[in-house]
Amino acid sequence: MNNNIKEKLAVLPDQPGCYLMKDKQNTIIYVGKAKVLKNRVRSYFTGAHDGKTQRLVREIVDFEYIVTTSEIEALILEMNLIKKHDPKYNVMLKDDKTYPYLKVTAERHPKLIVTRKVKKDKGKYFGPYPNVIAARETKKLLDRLYPLRKCNTMPDRVCLYYHMHQCLGPCEFPVSKETNQEIVQSITSFLGGGHKEIKNDLKRKMQDASEKLDFERAKEYRDQIEHIESVMEQQKMTMNDQVDRDIFGYSVNKGWMCVQVFFVRQGKLIERDIALFPFFDDPEETFLSYIGRFYLHQNHPYPKEILVPVATNTEVLEGVVETKVAIPMRGRKKELVNLAMKNAEIALEEKFALIERDEERTIKAVEKLGEELNIETPHRIEAFDNSNIQGTDPVSAMVTFIDGKPNKKEYRKYKVKNVKGPDDYETMREVVRRRYSRVLKEELPLPDLIVVDGGKGQMTAAMDVLDNELGLDIPLCGLAKDDKHKTSELLYGDPPAFVSLDRNSQEFYLVQRIQDEVHRFAISFHRQLRGKGAIQSELDQIPGVGQKRRRLLLRHFKSVKEIKEASPEDITKLGVPLPTAQNIIETLNKEEEPAEE
Repeated sequence: MNNNIKEKLAVLPDQPGCYLMKDKQNTIIYVGKAKVLKNRVRSYFTGAHDGKTQRLVREIVDFEYIVTTSEIEALILEMNLIKKHDPKYNVMLKDDKTYPYLKVTAERHPKLIVTRKVKKDKGKYFGPYPNVIAARETKKLLDRLYPLRKCNTMPDRVCLYYHMHQCLGPCEFPVSKETNQEIVQSITSFLGGGHKEIKNDLKRKMQDASEKLDFERAKEYRDQIEHIESVMEQQKMTMNDQVDRDIFGYSVNKGWMCVQVFFVRQGKLIERDIALFPFFDDPEETFLSYIGRFYLHQNHPYPKEILVPVATNTEVLEGVVETKVAIPMRGRKKELVNLAMKNAEIALEEKFALIERDEERTIKAVEKLGEELNIETPHRIEAFDNSNIQGTDPVSAMVTFIDGKPNKKEYRKYKVKNVKGPDDYETMREVVRRRYSRVLKEELPLPDLIVVDGGKGQMTAAMDVLDNELGLDIPLCGLAKDDKHKTSELLYGDPPAFVSLDRNSQEFYLVQRIQDEVHRFAISFHRQLRGKGAIQSELDQIPGVGQKRRRLLLRHFKSVKEIKEASPEDITKLGVPLPTAQNIIETLNKEEEPAEE
């Protein structure tokens, strides 16, 4: 798990929403929904998982999230996002299935049906409803309350529904258009939010049945109430008019602005765009300018409608963009604008929380380290580490941390010149001498603290060069490791003594990061030199192959392995004589003879 994910996990909101996992190509590989984002997303990076989840987590390098106002909204948004991005680790909801709607058909004698397809057929659609069972049970309740026709094809005579008073029998008796419209209006009112009276009536019936000890009937009423509550829970991730809209919201804080854009296509919220930037003008003016650039400079296609928050100058905006701009005052459109504003506010809070955490682990950690060592705040820290294998190819490396962060432009590599054999102390002397002799000669900035990867011997060698040879008074500390090669102790002073750092403190983590980074840098440099040496020695032993010809061969074939697999004719095309080409192939492919005992 990289540091970016660690920091973002620490500031996740405890609200419902959807999360989108991304790989190193910034491709969305998984979409999920959560009742509490903080708990759900963190769970991927803690504890044990099955094989599939482990493969997913290994590929995650970043994630983003969209906050919703309920788990129902998160569920529907998850469906929309999966169908939009088709993430490879999602197996649910990747087919063409959708959540069901309740529909009142636009026929002469309308009927109430459950459908998964929304068409432009003048019918009235309500939903979608993630709870399919609740949607069907609510339809059964509405069938009993409102006697619309139930049959798909008109029969010749009335059926059982007529005798049960659940149908007006238009197949045999005349039913006026006004009567049908009145029933449709009642259903529309119920599904549009006017269900509370019926729900309260069911509650009264449930209470009466319970008092009469008719618990089976009371349970039926209770189930009907739960189905109604499940179906009627408001959500705004999908709108039934199938209109393409862009919905803007923004938030400002501490001189920064965040703009969130929700893209609603065919009535479904399928994507969002987010921008964070400092602003220096009036917030409303900056917001208007951003929307103008969004369409004119970033070439985003115009939707049928743009929704913006209150106090936005729609007249000015409509003069810039080529579509309708509206400020919704109520209903789902207003709620979507509010949701965009809420996500913008949360994004800014996350940004400042990450900045605060970054300062906690960098600048404040540096300040605390200075306090622990009783020195001025070491804004510039330079650290050294040596690397060799039984004395061969000895090298050293230096890394620079400024205000707790690595500055890779000031990293330095050293080939050890004057030390023979595995002498870590003399290697440290040579490298420290070379580094700070050059610093003095070229008047480069001196560090506030020098760190050597090692114990008292390495510290003593480095201090001897600094104090006695160069006359420099720079604080210097050493880092000792335990049996598992982990940072164990910090040494400081003359003579060196252990400095006790809280192992859970940010200053200890800073020291650990410095030691890990300088060790990594030294090891990678040593491997690089060994690799070059192996290539050179393998080619240099071949008669007729000098420095220029070796470079020519490696530039063309990329590796010694490719040269081994080439034919003599392939090599002669580079201007190498045929006998030399044949000798190169034979020498590289010659099996090694067993070593003598």
